[in-house]
Amino acid sequence: MSAHADPAGASSAPGSRVRAAIVDIGTNSTRLYIADVREGRIERELVRRTTVTRLGAGVDASGRLHPDSMRRVYDTVKEYRRQIDEHQTGTAIAVLTSAVRDAANGRAFADELESRFAIAPHILSGDEEAALTFLGATSEHDPGDSTQILVSDIGGGSTELIAGRGREADFHVSTQAGVVRQSERHIHSDPPTDEELRELAADAREILEAAVPEDVRRSVRHGISVAGTPTSLAAIAQRLDPYDPARVQGYVLTVTECEEQLTRLASMPLERRRQVTGLHPDRAPTIVAGVVILLEVLRLFDLQAVEVSEHDILRGAALGLGAR
Repeated sequence: MSAHADPAGASSAPGSRVRAAIVDIGTNSTRLYIADVREGRIERELVRRTTVTRLGAGVDASGRLHPDSMRRVYDTVKEYRRQIDEHQTGTAIAVLTSAVRDAANGRAFADELESRFAIAPHILSGDEEAALTFLGATSEHDPGDSTQILVSDIGGGSTELIAGRGREADFHVSTQAGVVRQSERHIHSDPPTDEELRELAADAREILEAAVPEDVRRSVRHGISVAGTPTSLAAIAQRLDPYDPARVQGYVLTVTECEEQLTRLASMPLERRRQVTGLHPDRAPTIVAGVVILLEVLRLFDLQAVEVSEHDILRGAALGLGAR
């Protein structure tokens, strides 16, 4: 794992408190997290916001970030910058993942963010992204537990699979299976056809199987899933309106429940999916692909259920980068 993502020495001084702001600029959404960090732990969460900006729309085909997509992110970060200032945050960092990593103009986009908003950009390598995601997802688990855990992070352009024990990841891979990418490749009907769903599942399965050795698959005993797909499914299952992070955190999704939700969501046209209780309307276009990918992850590792976690790369970045 990259030294940049190592949480060791994250606090600036023993016992000191650091207020960190993390802006996570992903393929599908842009998120803000502000928290107080003390001695390697999150002491208090002050702000957590998500805006679906679809930065990665079209990147799979063109290899570049589209001006309209970048503009949506700039508009969102402008509002986030105001909140960062209001909370008198000492550290403001942007973490940028798959869409920016893959795009020919990704570096220029990151530089423009820094110039406009004085937020230090980190285009994360695969190693860094995996380490920070694993740290965030396992931050409330017993660090001495030797159970091999799989953390899956289904994003817009990629799915990260990280396995390890305690706080230490010993395997990770970033795969080119993501909710925006696979939706653009396979879903052309509204609602999607059975054939489109089969092709999407086959594509995701082929990508995931090629990425994970058999011994890693066999070693995993527990699964944690972060990001919009599992949290949306947990909110839908509990009919949460408004969304309640406390009820989503730790919710257990079974394979059977995921299959039932896929059948229901895939049978609806987009406008009906936008009205589903617990599902943010902006996630309606990509949720079907997300459930398909999640199911393929669970099947690959022979897991019958997965723990849903609100603790993801935002928390990991606050612990591993923001408190320095």
